[in-house]
Amino acid sequence: MSESKVRIDKWLWAARFYKTRALASEAVNGGKVHLQGQRIKASRAVKIDDTYEIQRGFDRLEIVVKALADRRGSASIAQTLYRETESSIKRREKESEQRKLARLQRPVLDHRPSKKERRRFRDLTGKY
Repeated sequence: MSESKVRIDKWLWAARFYKTRALASEAVNGGKVHLQGQRIKASRAVKIDDTYEIQRGFDRLEIVVKALADRRGSASIAQTLYRETESSIKRREKESEQRKLARLQRPVLDHRPSKKERRRFRDLTGKY
């Protein structure tokens, strides 16, 4: 399970942050993973107690590496590989709540809007 050197893309895949190693590599090379505020390459070796910032969709996770793994195991094993910081958990919950409140401001229709309803909605929002 543990090794002395594990690539970050392989570790992210093993820790179940991404479904495939290709997606993990693409995320790292695309600037979605940072080590101490700096972009990294997919070939970077992971070290225990490194702090990474990972952007997945709307969520921005800040994690501390607790163990190394180069193979994908069960979800319970994957959770032991890292620890999310308290500030990251609070920030994610706050942002999630804000997204929920923003969603409530939009009108919800149980049917497809008619042409008249679409025009009225367009007039209210100013969007075409």
